[in-house]
Parts: sequence; C-alpha cells; structure tokens
Amino acid sequence: MKVAIVTESFLPRVNGVTNSVCRILEHLAARGHEALVIAPGPGPNAHAGQTVRPVPGIALPFYRSFVVGLPTRQVAATLRAFQPDVVHLASPLVLGASGAAAARRLDVPAVAVFQTDIAGFARRYGLRGTDPIIWSWLRRVHEQAARTLAPSTPTLQELERRGIPRLALWARGVDHARFHPRHRSAGLRARLAPAGETLVGYVGRLAAEKRPELLARLADLPGTRLVVAGDGPEERRLRRLLPDAVFTGFLTGTELSELVASLDVFVHTGADETFCQAVQEGLAAGVPVVAPAAGGPLDLVRPGVSGLLYPPDDGDALRAAVAALVAGPELRLQLGAQAHRSVQNRSWTAVCAELVAHYDEVRGVAPLGRVA
Repeated sequence: MKVAIVTESFLPRVNGVTNSVCRILEHLAARGHEALVIAPGPGPNAHAGQTVRPVPGIALPFYRSFVVGLPTRQVAATLRAFQPDVVHLASPLVLGASGAAAARRLDVPAVAVFQTDIAGFARRYGLRGTDPIIWSWLRRVHEQAARTLAPSTPTLQELERRGIPRLALWARGVDHARFHPRHRSAGLRARLAPAGETLVGYVGRLAAEKRPELLARLADLPGTRLVVAGDGPEERRLRRLLPDAVFTGFLTGTELSELVASLDVFVHTGADETFCQAVQEGLAAGVPVVAPAAGGPLDLVRPGVSGLLYPPDDGDALRAAVAALVAGPELRLQLGAQAHRSVQNRSWTAVCAELVAHYDEVRGVAPLGRVA
C-alpha cells in the first residue's frame, strides 16, 4: 500500500515521535510498501529509501529543539500528488491538523497516533488554564481520523474521557538488539563508579516536562553514583543541582546500549508520559525501573515484579523506592531478570505489523473490530 506520514517531528530531532516514525518507515520499506513523509524541516530528504518532504517549521522560543511545522498548501498538494491509500498522522497538532483536513478532502482514511500529552507539556512550561483550549483543538483534529491509536491503557482512558472517538490501543516496540543485558560493561561501570557504587541512572530529555529536578532527591543517597544521560534546556540548572552526578550528554548507538545495561537502577521522573519508551528500554536491558505511577509506566512497570512505582509528586517516595533497590542487590537481580522478560513480545516487527493491520482495517481490506 501507499502510506503518507504527516509527522510533527522528524530527524535530525530525536524523540519518541521521530523514533516511532523511523521504525515504521523501515518496516514498510522492508515489506514492499511505499511511504512518503511530510515533516518540519530542515531535515533529510529520505529515510529507509522512503521520500521525506520537508515543510517550513519554527522552533519554540523556550525550547529551541522543539520545531513546530507550519500548515501550508504544500501539505494538501503533496498528498494529492502521492495518492496514498492511508494517511498516518504522527502526534498531530499543527502540521497534523492540516494533514487530517487534506486527507478528509481527498477522501483518504487517516490513522492518528496520539503520542504527546500537549496539555501536560503546556502546564510544565507555565501555560496554566490552557487544558480546555488544547483538548478542544485535539478533539477537532482527531474527529477527522478514521481511528486514533493510544499507546497505553491510561492514555486510552484519558482520550475516552476527553471525547476522542474511534479509539484503539497501539503500544511501541523496543529494539532488542540495542537494549539487552549482554551490553552490561564492567569497564564502563569501573569508570562511572570507581569505588563500586550502585549506579542509579536517568536517561531522557533534560526538559521541564520530564521533571528531572526530582533527581535532586537522590543526590546524596549513600553508596550510589547518579548518572544523567541526555541534553535539553534544563541541563545547566541540573548541573548546579547535582554537582556530584555524572552527566554524559546525549548518547546513541553502542554508548547508549552500554550505559543503560550497566545501570543498577533506572529512574524516570516524567509524570505526563503517554507511553515512555525510555522506561521500556531500561526494562529490555534488564534493569529494574523506578517510575511515577502515572500514564504509560503503569502499563510497563509491575510493582515488585519488574520495578517500583511511586506517587508522581512525592519526592520522598521516589527516594525510598530507589533506596530499597540500592539496599537489595538480590532484589535488583530478580527484578532485572523479570524486567527483561516482560517486554520480549514488544519487538518493532510485531508492533508495526499491528499498525499495518490498523491501516488495512480503516481502508476496508480487513474486517473491523478493534475500535473502542
């Protein structure tokens, strides 16, 4: 089939939306489908042999790495020329809204993937009281889709509560080659914890919506070394808050694989996650996870089985959960092994095959029956 993907984010910007779109493109290309990507520029002209058409974008003044694509007539013209069988709207907001409208005018079914909690994002950046406006806009966009896919059960329930129609669950995959216990590195551990400290790590964007300032509650935990991997607008402030932590910067490839697998405890602090790919990668690497009891992590972390959950705004509970794992090396090993097993059925191949099944259903070549 021919799939047009209109995405709010794409390379060279790396985030959950970009990662998902790249894996989808690779899956489609490997199975003989033709895809076209419309994304905010500047960026590459192709990925996995599939064409990418950049459109003008502007960076948010308070978050320069977050680029918003501008709706232009180019979106409708590009879709009309491509003649897709289905339009995939990746985390639609502004550019995705124009993609949804164009798909409707062309009488092409659209599958919208809800991936970013925009209302939560706005609150973290001080835009209080904007929830009704944001949800009204999102509802208008998603009403134009033949199906909206939610990445986790809590997110699906929230979308139902907000009046988003035609919902189904679609999770995310994990790269089992990149995130695996075999990447644990004794050499890296010796460099990061020369005195044999327990390694407690955070991997993700250093931005307000991730609430990394909560890591300060772990700064003086006895017998530990805190490792922070990632970059973002909060990095300078975090370095002041955590003078003894190791800041690795943004990591990819082998460096990221080794770091995640070499941790003893994986910590996440964001409370507005619709899924949380970083948590899933920590689990796949065989590391017990401590995460907020909110959003996507509720589907991923089984308390006492693959990790621990804490009330999202309770820094003392976060510290207590990490301390319990630091004090129990046998418990860490047990939870880590079960964490690894818990995501073994979450390959990108399996997850993308589910997505293609959704495409087939909305375009009428497979029986319906998934919609909530």
